[in-house]
Amino acid sequence: MTRQQGGEHLQTVYADMHIHIGSTDQGEPVKISASRGLTFRNIAHEAAVRKGIRLLGVIDAHSPGVQRDIAGLLEAGEMSEVEGGGIGYRDTTLLLGSEIEVKEPGRGPAHYLVFMPDFDRMQAWTEWMGAYMRNVMLSSQRIYVTGRELQEQALSRGGLFIPAHIFTPHKSLYGSCTNSIPEVLDPAAVSAVELGLSADTEMAGYVAELDGYPFLTNSDAHSLSKIGREYNELLLGKPSFADFRMALEGKEGRRIAANYGLNPRLGKYHKTYCLNCESGLDLGGQDRQPERCSLCGSTKLVSGVMDRIQELGRLMGREQPAVVHSGRPPYRYQVPLEFVPGVGPKLLDRLLQRFGTEMDVLHTAGKEELADEAGLQTAGLIIAAREGRLNLEAGGGGKYGKVRK
Repeated sequence: MTRQQGGEHLQTVYADMHIHIGSTDQGEPVKISASRGLTFRNIAHEAAVRKGIRLLGVIDAHSPGVQRDIAGLLEAGEMSEVEGGGIGYRDTTLLLGSEIEVKEPGRGPAHYLVFMPDFDRMQAWTEWMGAYMRNVMLSSQRIYVTGRELQEQALSRGGLFIPAHIFTPHKSLYGSCTNSIPEVLDPAAVSAVELGLSADTEMAGYVAELDGYPFLTNSDAHSLSKIGREYNELLLGKPSFADFRMALEGKEGRRIAANYGLNPRLGKYHKTYCLNCESGLDLGGQDRQPERCSLCGSTKLVSGVMDRIQELGRLMGREQPAVVHSGRPPYRYQVPLEFVPGVGPKLLDRLLQRFGTEMDVLHTAGKEELADEAGLQTAGLIIAAREGRLNLEAGGGGKYGKVRK
Protein backbone atom coordinates (compact mmCIF):
# COMPACT_ATOMS: atom_id res chain seq x y z
CA MET A 1 0.00 0.00 0.00
CA THR A 2 1.36 3.44 -0.95
CA ARG A 3 0.24 6.92 0.04
CA GLN A 4 1.02 10.36 -1.37
CA GLN A 5 2.85 12.69 1.03
CA GLY A 6 3.53 15.99 -0.70
CA GLY A 7 5.36 14.99 -3.86
CA GLU A 8 6.57 11.71 -2.38
CA HIS A 9 5.00 8.28 -2.32
CA LEU A 10 5.14 6.65 1.11
CA GLN A 11 4.46 2.96 1.66
CA THR A 12 3.19 0.70 4.41
CA VAL A 13 6.02 -1.41 5.81
CA TYR A 14 5.58 -4.06 8.52
CA ALA A 15 8.54 -4.02 10.91
CA ASP A 16 9.74 -6.36 13.68
CA MET A 17 12.72 -4.78 15.39
CA HIS A 18 13.86 -7.44 17.91
CA ILE A 19 15.07 -10.72 16.39
CA HIS A 20 17.87 -12.86 17.79
CA ILE A 21 20.60 -14.82 16.02
CA GLY A 22 20.88 -18.40 17.26
CA SER A 23 24.13 -19.26 15.50
CA THR A 24 26.43 -18.33 12.66
CA ASP A 25 26.52 -20.19 9.36
CA GLN A 26 29.52 -22.09 10.79
CA GLY A 27 27.48 -23.25 13.79
CA GLU A 28 29.04 -20.92 16.37
CA PRO A 29 26.48 -20.12 19.11
CA VAL A 30 25.33 -16.50 19.48
CA LYS A 31 22.06 -16.47 21.48
CA ILE A 32 22.34 -19.62 23.58
CA SER A 33 18.59 -19.94 24.19
CA ALA A 34 17.61 -19.34 20.55
CA SER A 35 17.12 -21.84 17.74
CA ARG A 36 20.26 -22.68 15.77
CA GLY A 37 18.17 -22.13 12.65
CA LEU A 38 18.16 -18.40 13.35
CA THR A 39 21.07 -17.40 11.14
CA PHE A 40 21.30 -14.03 9.44
CA ARG A 41 20.56 -15.62 6.04
CA ASN A 42 17.61 -17.68 7.31
CA ILE A 43 16.06 -14.71 9.10
CA ALA A 44 16.17 -12.63 5.91
CA HIS A 45 14.58 -15.41 3.84
CA GLU A 46 11.86 -16.21 6.40
CA ALA A 47 10.88 -12.55 6.74
CA ALA A 48 10.91 -11.76 3.03
CA VAL A 49 9.33 -14.92 1.63
CA ARG A 50 6.99 -16.28 4.34
CA LYS A 51 6.28 -13.51 6.84
CA GLY A 52 5.97 -10.37 4.71
CA ILE A 53 8.02 -8.39 7.24
CA ARG A 54 10.03 -5.84 5.24
CA LEU A 55 12.01 -4.15 8.02
CA LEU A 56 13.85 -6.25 10.60
CA GLY A 57 15.95 -5.40 13.62
CA VAL A 58 18.60 -8.10 14.02
CA ILE A 59 19.86 -7.35 17.49
CA ASP A 60 22.85 -9.73 17.59
CA ALA A 61 24.63 -8.13 14.63
CA HIS A 62 27.44 -6.98 16.92
CA SER A 63 28.77 -10.56 17.11
CA PRO A 64 32.01 -10.91 15.11
CA GLY A 65 30.81 -14.29 13.82
CA VAL A 66 27.58 -12.77 12.54
CA GLN A 67 29.57 -9.98 10.93
CA ARG A 68 31.65 -12.57 9.06
CA ASP A 69 28.40 -14.03 7.72
CA ILE A 70 27.17 -10.60 6.65
CA ALA A 71 30.46 -9.81 4.92
CA GLY A 72 30.27 -13.10 3.04
CA LEU A 73 26.68 -12.45 1.93
CA LEU A 74 27.63 -8.98 0.69
CA GLU A 75 30.70 -10.25 -1.13
CA ALA A 76 28.70 -13.03 -2.82
CA GLY A 77 26.06 -10.53 -3.96
CA GLU A 78 23.31 -12.41 -2.09
CA MET A 79 22.64 -9.24 -0.10
CA SER A 80 23.59 -5.58 -0.53
CA GLU A 81 23.92 -2.45 1.58
CA VAL A 82 20.83 -0.24 1.37
CA GLU A 83 21.04 3.48 0.72
CA GLY A 84 19.95 5.07 3.97
CA GLY A 85 21.29 2.19 6.06
CA GLY A 86 20.67 -1.52 6.45
CA ILE A 87 21.34 -4.78 4.62
CA GLY A 88 18.97 -5.57 1.75
CA TYR A 89 17.58 -8.98 0.76
CA ARG A 90 14.87 -9.02 -1.93
CA ASP A 91 12.42 -6.31 -0.78
CA THR A 92 13.35 -6.65 2.91
CA THR A 93 15.91 -4.61 4.88
CA LEU A 94 17.72 -5.86 7.97
CA LEU A 95 18.88 -3.18 10.42
CA LEU A 96 21.96 -3.99 12.48
CA GLY A 97 21.54 -3.86 16.23
CA SER A 98 22.63 -5.29 19.55
CA GLU A 99 20.90 -6.13 22.83
CA ILE A 100 23.08 -5.16 25.78
CA GLU A 101 22.73 -5.72 29.52
CA VAL A 102 23.64 -2.96 31.98
CA LYS A 103 23.65 -3.35 35.75
CA GLU A 104 23.85 -0.08 37.61
CA PRO A 105 25.37 -0.19 41.13
CA GLY A 106 22.77 -1.29 43.66
CA ARG A 107 20.16 -2.03 40.99
CA GLY A 108 18.96 -5.01 38.98
CA PRO A 109 19.97 -5.51 35.33
CA ALA A 110 18.23 -3.91 32.34
CA HIS A 111 18.42 -4.70 28.62
CA TYR A 112 18.79 -2.04 25.93
CA LEU A 113 18.65 -2.20 22.13
CA VAL A 114 21.16 -0.18 20.10
CA PHE A 115 20.91 0.13 16.31
CA MET A 116 23.73 1.39 14.12
CA PRO A 117 23.18 3.07 10.71
CA ASP A 118 25.45 0.82 8.64
CA PHE A 119 27.80 -2.15 8.64
CA ASP A 120 30.98 -0.13 9.14
CA ARG A 121 29.61 1.59 12.23
CA MET A 122 28.31 -1.69 13.64
CA GLN A 123 31.80 -3.16 13.31
CA ALA A 124 33.24 -0.09 15.08
CA TRP A 125 30.57 -0.50 17.78
CA THR A 126 31.70 -4.07 18.34
CA GLU A 127 35.31 -2.92 18.70
CA TRP A 128 34.30 -0.36 21.33
CA MET A 129 32.07 -2.78 23.27
CA GLY A 130 34.76 -5.47 23.23
CA ALA A 131 36.84 -3.40 25.65
CA TYR A 132 34.01 -3.42 28.25
CA MET A 133 32.42 -6.85 27.70
CA ARG A 134 33.71 -10.32 28.56
CA ASN A 135 32.39 -12.11 25.47
CA VAL A 136 31.30 -9.86 22.62
CA MET A 137 30.58 -12.92 20.46
CA LEU A 138 27.40 -13.75 22.40
CA SER A 139 24.00 -12.09 22.61
CA SER A 140 22.63 -9.95 25.45
CA GLN A 141 25.92 -9.78 27.34
CA ARG A 142 26.61 -7.43 30.23
CA ILE A 143 28.69 -4.37 29.43
CA TYR A 144 30.62 -2.76 32.27
CA VAL A 145 29.61 0.86 31.71
CA THR A 146 26.61 2.84 32.95
CA GLY A 147 23.41 3.28 30.98
CA ARG A 148 24.24 6.93 30.37
CA GLU A 149 27.68 6.03 29.02
CA LEU A 150 26.09 3.47 26.70
CA GLN A 151 23.61 6.08 25.46
CA GLU A 152 26.33 8.64 24.85
CA GLN A 153 28.42 6.21 22.84
CA ALA A 154 25.44 4.99 20.82
CA LEU A 155 24.12 8.41 19.88
CA SER A 156 27.57 9.90 19.17
CA ARG A 157 27.95 7.20 16.49
CA GLY A 158 24.62 8.05 14.87
CA GLY A 159 22.79 5.17 16.52
CA LEU A 160 19.39 4.68 18.16
CA PHE A 161 18.90 3.71 21.82
CA ILE A 162 15.74 1.80 22.83
CA PRO A 163 15.06 0.21 26.25
CA ALA A 164 13.91 -3.37 25.63
CA HIS A 165 10.70 -5.06 26.94
CA ILE A 166 10.52 -2.32 29.55
CA PHE A 167 8.07 -3.93 32.00
CA THR A 168 9.03 -7.61 32.11
CA PRO A 169 10.11 -8.74 35.61
CA HIS A 170 13.54 -9.96 34.52
CA LYS A 171 16.23 -7.66 33.11
CA SER A 172 14.21 -4.63 32.09
CA LEU A 173 14.17 -0.92 32.84
CA TYR A 174 11.03 -0.86 35.01
CA GLY A 175 10.82 -4.56 35.81
CA SER A 176 14.12 -4.91 37.64
CA CYS A 177 16.15 -1.68 37.47
CA THR A 178 14.32 1.53 38.40
CA ASN A 179 11.06 3.35 39.13
CA SER A 180 11.98 6.29 36.90
CA ILE A 181 14.01 6.76 33.70
CA PRO A 182 16.03 9.82 34.86
CA GLU A 183 17.47 7.78 37.73
CA VAL A 184 19.56 5.71 35.30
CA LEU A 185 19.34 7.25 31.79
CA ASP A 186 19.34 10.56 29.97
CA PRO A 187 15.63 10.87 29.07
CA ALA A 188 16.46 12.99 26.00
CA ALA A 189 18.69 10.22 24.59
CA VAL A 190 15.94 7.55 24.48
CA SER A 191 14.79 7.06 20.88
CA ALA A 192 11.72 4.91 21.67
CA VAL A 193 10.63 2.23 24.14
CA GLU A 194 9.70 -1.40 23.50
CA LEU A 195 6.55 -2.43 25.37
CA GLY A 196 7.16 -6.18 25.51
CA LEU A 197 4.73 -9.06 25.06
CA SER A 198 2.78 -8.50 28.30
CA ALA A 199 1.93 -4.80 27.82
CA ASP A 200 0.05 -2.60 25.38
CA THR A 201 -0.39 1.14 24.76
CA GLU A 202 -3.28 1.53 27.20
CA MET A 203 -1.34 -0.17 29.99
CA ALA A 204 1.73 1.97 29.34
CA GLY A 205 -0.56 5.00 29.62
CA TYR A 206 -0.42 4.62 33.40
CA VAL A 207 3.25 5.68 33.34
CA ALA A 208 3.31 9.45 32.91
CA GLU A 209 6.99 9.78 32.01
CA LEU A 210 6.46 7.64 28.89
CA ASP A 211 4.02 10.11 27.34
CA GLY A 212 6.63 11.64 25.01
CA TYR A 213 8.17 8.43 23.63
CA PRO A 214 7.16 6.35 20.60
CA PHE A 215 6.09 2.80 21.43
CA LEU A 216 7.37 -0.25 19.55
CA THR A 217 5.93 -3.77 19.65
CA ASN A 218 8.40 -6.49 18.63
CA SER A 219 8.60 -10.27 18.73
CA ASP A 220 11.87 -10.86 20.64
CA ALA A 221 12.00 -13.91 18.37
CA HIS A 222 14.05 -16.91 19.50
CA SER A 223 12.98 -19.05 16.52
CA LEU A 224 12.06 -18.44 12.89
CA SER A 225 8.37 -19.10 13.49
CA LYS A 226 8.20 -16.33 16.12
CA ILE A 227 9.29 -13.57 13.70
CA GLY A 228 6.35 -11.19 13.40
CA ARG A 229 4.68 -12.46 16.58
CA GLU A 230 4.43 -8.74 17.38
CA TYR A 231 5.24 -6.01 14.88
CA ASN A 232 4.72 -2.42 13.82
CA GLU A 233 3.02 -0.86 10.82
CA LEU A 234 5.26 1.97 9.60
CA LEU A 235 4.73 4.57 6.91
CA LEU A 236 8.09 4.99 5.14
CA GLY A 237 9.62 6.15 1.89
CA LYS A 238 11.49 2.86 1.88
CA PRO A 239 12.67 0.35 4.48
CA SER A 240 15.98 1.78 5.74
CA PHE A 241 17.67 2.98 8.92
CA ALA A 242 17.19 6.64 7.94
CA ASP A 243 13.46 6.21 7.32
CA PHE A 244 13.04 4.21 10.54
CA ARG A 245 14.67 7.05 12.49
CA MET A 246 12.34 9.56 10.81
CA ALA A 247 9.33 7.39 11.65
CA LEU A 248 10.30 7.40 15.34
CA GLU A 249 10.68 11.19 15.16
CA GLY A 250 7.53 11.71 13.08
CA LYS A 251 9.38 13.59 10.35
CA GLU A 252 8.58 14.10 6.66
CA GLY A 253 5.39 12.05 6.87
CA ARG A 254 7.17 8.98 8.19
CA ARG A 255 5.48 7.59 11.27
CA ILE A 256 4.35 4.59 13.26
CA ALA A 257 0.86 3.95 11.89
CA ALA A 258 -0.09 1.11 14.26
CA ASN A 259 1.30 -1.38 16.74
CA TYR A 260 0.22 -5.01 16.39
CA GLY A 261 0.67 -7.29 19.34
CA LEU A 262 -0.65 -10.08 21.45
CA ASN A 263 -3.41 -9.22 23.83
CA PRO A 264 -1.30 -8.69 26.98
CA ARG A 265 -3.21 -11.52 28.67
CA LEU A 266 -1.33 -13.92 26.38
CA GLY A 267 2.06 -12.63 27.58
CA LYS A 268 4.24 -14.77 29.85
CA TYR A 269 4.28 -12.25 32.71
CA HIS A 270 0.88 -10.55 32.62
CA LYS A 271 -0.28 -11.67 36.07
CA THR A 272 1.67 -11.99 39.30
CA TYR A 273 2.29 -15.73 39.55
CA CYS A 274 3.26 -18.16 42.28
CA LEU A 275 5.84 -20.67 41.07
CA ASN A 276 5.11 -22.97 44.01
CA CYS A 277 1.36 -23.52 43.57
CA GLU A 278 1.30 -22.40 39.93
CA SER A 279 -1.48 -19.89 40.50
CA GLY A 280 -2.09 -16.45 39.07
CA LEU A 281 -2.85 -13.97 41.86
CA ASP A 282 -5.47 -11.22 41.90
CA LEU A 283 -3.83 -8.43 43.87
CA GLY A 284 -6.99 -6.35 43.96
CA GLY A 285 -5.23 -3.02 43.46
CA GLN A 286 -2.78 -3.41 46.35
CA ASP A 287 -0.26 -0.58 46.55
CA ARG A 288 2.73 -2.92 46.79
CA GLN A 289 3.68 -6.35 45.51
CA PRO A 290 3.05 -9.00 48.21
CA GLU A 291 5.97 -10.85 49.74
CA ARG A 292 4.07 -14.16 49.97
CA CYS A 293 1.45 -15.99 47.96
CA SER A 294 -2.02 -15.45 49.43
CA LEU A 295 -2.95 -19.03 48.50
CA CYS A 296 0.00 -21.12 49.71
CA GLY A 297 2.28 -18.72 51.57
CA SER A 298 5.26 -19.24 49.27
CA THR A 299 7.72 -16.41 48.58
CA LYS A 300 8.39 -17.72 45.05
CA LEU A 301 6.45 -14.98 43.25
CA VAL A 302 7.04 -13.55 39.77
CA SER A 303 5.77 -9.99 39.56
CA GLY A 304 3.03 -9.44 36.98
CA VAL A 305 3.43 -6.69 34.40
CA MET A 306 -0.07 -5.29 34.96
CA ASP A 307 0.49 -5.08 38.71
CA ARG A 308 3.90 -3.45 38.24
CA ILE A 309 2.50 -0.88 35.80
CA GLN A 310 -0.28 0.10 38.19
CA GLU A 311 2.32 0.46 40.95
CA LEU A 312 4.38 2.78 38.70
CA GLY A 313 1.24 4.74 37.87
CA ARG A 314 0.52 5.38 41.54
CA LEU A 315 4.13 6.48 42.12
CA MET A 316 3.76 9.01 39.28
CA GLY A 317 0.31 10.17 40.39
CA ARG A 318 -1.78 8.49 37.73
CA GLU A 319 -4.56 6.14 38.84
CA GLN A 320 -6.01 5.61 35.36
CA PRO A 321 -4.25 5.14 32.00
CA ALA A 322 -4.03 8.21 29.80
CA VAL A 323 -2.96 8.22 26.17
CA VAL A 324 -1.83 11.82 26.22
CA HIS A 325 -0.95 12.40 22.57
CA SER A 326 -3.84 12.39 20.14
CA GLY A 327 -1.34 11.22 17.52
CA ARG A 328 -0.48 8.02 19.40
CA PRO A 329 -1.04 5.17 16.91
CA PRO A 330 -3.64 2.49 17.64
CA TYR A 331 -2.60 -0.75 19.32
CA ARG A 332 -4.32 -3.63 17.58
CA TYR A 333 -4.58 -7.04 19.22
CA GLN A 334 -3.60 -9.76 16.82
CA VAL A 335 -2.78 -13.38 17.46
CA PRO A 336 -0.09 -14.95 15.24
CA LEU A 337 -1.29 -17.73 12.98
CA GLU A 338 0.61 -20.37 14.95
CA PHE A 339 -1.46 -19.46 18.05
CA VAL A 340 -4.77 -20.00 16.23
CA PRO A 341 -6.30 -23.43 17.01
CA GLY A 342 -6.40 -25.58 13.89
CA VAL A 343 -3.53 -23.86 12.07
CA GLY A 344 -0.75 -26.44 11.90
CA PRO A 345 2.37 -26.44 9.69
CA LYS A 346 0.68 -28.10 6.69
CA LEU A 347 -2.29 -25.72 6.68
CA LEU A 348 0.04 -22.75 7.15
CA ASP A 349 2.03 -23.82 4.09
CA ARG A 350 -1.19 -24.04 2.04
CA LEU A 351 -2.31 -20.60 3.21
CA LEU A 352 1.04 -19.08 2.29
CA GLN A 353 1.03 -20.78 -1.10
CA ARG A 354 -2.38 -19.28 -1.85
CA PHE A 355 -2.17 -15.82 -0.24
CA GLY A 356 1.57 -15.04 -0.27
CA THR A 357 2.82 -14.20 3.24
CA GLU A 358 1.55 -14.32 6.81
CA MET A 359 0.91 -10.57 6.62
CA ASP A 360 -1.35 -11.19 3.62
CA VAL A 361 -3.27 -13.90 5.51
CA LEU A 362 -3.61 -11.79 8.65
CA HIS A 363 -4.51 -8.49 6.99
CA THR A 364 -6.14 -8.99 3.60
CA ALA A 365 -7.40 -12.54 2.91
CA GLY A 366 -11.20 -12.73 2.84
CA LYS A 367 -13.18 -15.10 5.06
CA GLU A 368 -14.61 -17.05 2.13
CA GLU A 369 -11.18 -17.57 0.56
CA LEU A 370 -9.75 -18.59 3.94
CA ALA A 371 -12.59 -21.05 4.40
CA ASP A 372 -11.75 -22.66 1.06
CA GLU A 373 -8.36 -23.65 2.48
CA ALA A 374 -8.93 -23.90 6.23
CA GLY A 375 -12.62 -24.67 6.71
CA LEU A 376 -15.25 -22.37 8.18
CA GLN A 377 -14.32 -22.83 11.86
CA THR A 378 -10.60 -22.10 11.44
CA ALA A 379 -11.30 -19.27 8.99
CA GLY A 380 -13.62 -17.77 11.59
CA LEU A 381 -10.88 -17.98 14.21
CA ILE A 382 -8.39 -16.27 11.88
CA ILE A 383 -10.85 -13.43 11.29
CA ALA A 384 -11.55 -13.25 15.04
CA ALA A 385 -7.78 -13.05 15.63
CA ARG A 386 -7.60 -10.20 13.09
CA GLU A 387 -10.35 -8.35 14.92
CA GLY A 388 -9.14 -9.08 18.47
CA ARG A 389 -12.20 -11.17 19.40
CA LEU A 390 -10.61 -14.43 20.54
CA ASN A 391 -11.34 -15.90 23.97
CA LEU A 392 -8.09 -15.84 25.96
CA GLU A 393 -6.66 -17.39 29.12
CA ALA A 394 -4.14 -15.14 30.87
CA GLY A 395 -0.47 -16.07 31.14
CA GLY A 396 1.94 -15.59 34.03
CA GLY A 397 5.15 -16.79 35.66
CA GLY A 398 6.94 -17.41 32.37
CA LYS A 399 4.07 -19.36 30.74
CA TYR A 400 2.19 -17.95 27.77
CA GLY A 401 -1.57 -17.52 27.90
CA LYS A 402 -3.75 -19.63 25.63
CA VAL A 403 -6.39 -19.10 22.96
CA ARG A 404 -9.59 -20.97 23.83
CA LYS A 405 -11.74 -22.39 21.08
